[in-house]
Amino acid sequence: MNVRNVVIVAFPGMQSLDVVGPYEVFTGASQAAMALGRRGGYRVTLAANGGQPVRAESGLGLCTEPLPDSTDPIDTLVLPGGHQAQSARSDEVLLSWIKAVAPHCRRVATVCTGAFLAAEAGLLDGRRVTTHWASADKLATEFPGLHVDPDPIYIRDGKFWTSAGVTAGIDLALALVHDDLGTEVAQTVARWLVMFLHRPGGQTQFASPVWVPRAERSAVRAVQNVVEASPGGDHRLSTMASAAAMSVRHFSRVFDAEVGETPGRFVERVRLEAARRELENTDDTLDSIATRCGFGTAETLRRVFQRRISVPPDSYRRRFRVVADERTPA
Repeated sequence: MNVRNVVIVAFPGMQSLDVVGPYEVFTGASQAAMALGRRGGYRVTLAANGGQPVRAESGLGLCTEPLPDSTDPIDTLVLPGGHQAQSARSDEVLLSWIKAVAPHCRRVATVCTGAFLAAEAGLLDGRRVTTHWASADKLATEFPGLHVDPDPIYIRDGKFWTSAGVTAGIDLALALVHDDLGTEVAQTVARWLVMFLHRPGGQTQFASPVWVPRAERSAVRAVQNVVEASPGGDHRLSTMASAAAMSVRHFSRVFDAEVGETPGRFVERVRLEAARRELENTDDTLDSIATRCGFGTAETLRRVFQRRISVPPDSYRRRFRVVADERTPA
């Protein structure tokens, strides 16, 4: 029986689900493979510096084993994240161990902000990677040699796999099982866990609205306020420029420089967030929402949703809609 050795690294203050989620997937895959009469499985080790018990950021305590010797064969190395992943980056013993074993692993996977740990060890230079949507900009800024994509649930680049935040570690582990043991085993584990084998859409659908900088010039700030107060209004470029008492060209240049995106992108972002709120909190038709939020037609609304969130609006509504009983306080 071909048993693959999986080592999940633990450190104080890690996100417990980054560890427990993949652990359950790999151990579940071994059980599923046996039940299906398939060859192969996993030996999973949760390891930490010194093999001491580790307390996660939630307060959950976990028992660990010592970090394996750098010469021990490791098939898959998993690096979790959490708020204390930044502190783990300064742990010279842990970092040196990762640098020593990673070149000999068949693959290296990171969950959430575990990407910072891998990047600190120099493993991801030149790679396309992802991380939790709230940390993507920070990762790109601190490690400019990485190609950071904030939307995918997980990304594979060579032997390096990176995933989005928290529960995305389960998606990643299922993908690794699928790669090793095939669809039937991975699908069996997914069913046990009551989740998709391949989650629809990217993590952008879960992200909080991005705060847009306010322009320095009061005339441009006033235009931003008008757009946000009435997303469905007349916000053509010429109309906004006139309201700011500027030529179209000058307004576009000033807006882009002070806000960080074009006026058109800003208007689309505001309208998209307004539509998201409508989909979450009303039962109105897509046509009504599209008209009210400035998209004109349901088809235009669908195209913008698909392009910017990677899911159609009706699918978004099914996942995030607050039912009437929850919208009305008791």
